[in-house]
Amino acid sequence: MNALPGAIVLGLENAIGLTVVRELGQHGVPVHGVARDADAIGIVSRHCASWSQRPSGPIADWLPALIARTGARAVLAISEPDLIALSTLPARIGECHILTPRADPLAKVLDKLQTLQAAESIGLLTPQTWQPQAGEDFAARAADLPYPLVAKWANPPDIQPILERAGLEWIKTDYIRTPQQLFALLDRYAPIGRWPLIQQYCAGVGLGQMLYMAGGRATLRFQHRRLHEWPPEGGVSTYCRAEPASAHQAQMDQSERLLQALGWEGQAMVEYRHEPDSGRYWLMEVNGRFWGSLPLARYCGAHFAWEAYRRAVLGQNDPAPPPRDTLRARYMVPETKRLLRILLAPGRIGDPFFRRRPLADLASWLLDFLDPRARYYVFSRSDPRPWLRDMAQIVRKAVRGEKR
Repeated sequence: MNALPGAIVLGLENAIGLTVVRELGQHGVPVHGVARDADAIGIVSRHCASWSQRPSGPIADWLPALIARTGARAVLAISEPDLIALSTLPARIGECHILTPRADPLAKVLDKLQTLQAAESIGLLTPQTWQPQAGEDFAARAADLPYPLVAKWANPPDIQPILERAGLEWIKTDYIRTPQQLFALLDRYAPIGRWPLIQQYCAGVGLGQMLYMAGGRATLRFQHRRLHEWPPEGGVSTYCRAEPASAHQAQMDQSERLLQALGWEGQAMVEYRHEPDSGRYWLMEVNGRFWGSLPLARYCGAHFAWEAYRRAVLGQNDPAPPPRDTLRARYMVPETKRLLRILLAPGRIGDPFFRRRPLADLASWLLDFLDPRARYYVFSRSDPRPWLRDMAQIVRKAVRGEKR
């Protein structure tokens, strides 16, 4: 069999980049990884054929030369800053496909307000949302809002450097129970004249619906339910399970319609809070990059990086095989941190409605090692070196007293 053309993957520092490398590699694609330093876990994967340290300067200055040197026919990226930089480049550089979103749809997805507006236009249920603006009557708005509330930034890549320059911490999610807490939050960001979105709190469980869009239609679908997150009240998925394709079918169709409305091509995850009792699905956001729970999709056979590669590079248009729906996956380091916070520091859990079950969580953490359905974000018997490197780095940081 002839060797497949190579691919470049930018960002091998975390489990997401490692999963993209493993997925392409298992399909026979030679992967050249680009990492910030030699400690990246992805570069020691047996599926990473070669790697180079990321050069300084804008991607546009060094990527064409790397493509020419490696002969790669595809470029994939993990982080949002890299997606933003690549979105302004041509869709192809010579024979190499830049397999990242284009600038206009990416901007709509990164801006949560634009995403919510598109969702409302097709009838999706969205939380009541207020974007504070300078000069508004904050007291009047605060009196009309449905408490409790959640505060999150509309466009994190845009606001993060502004907060850093002002010496303010970027907080992904704040929980607000009273008008007094809301006023304190508004005062915190008054010096920069920018404020996060203020949304009603939506109960339920996290549901992620992943789709690969090609030519305006979904060619690959997968969905999972979030079981645990870090931090416990909401954040990175640390334990998730696949959902059957027969579940949430009408909502999956709505997710496809939303991505069509956004003009989206490529992979994306549409995230909801699902209330099983009422049957309501509250849209949270659209994640336009490879998402944290990608390892579960890979284990189940929903290969989103390969879907992008095979369609663009190989010209294959046949349907993707249906994925499995019986597996679970755990991200053990943050999953362990979650357990420790629940057991030892419950006062640091920000969500006032988080249900703390310390004994049940401890039992689950232990017993899930025996569950034949369980898989792991980093650990793999067939590719153990990334896990060994990850563990070694954790030990070194613990000895030095560094935070992970």
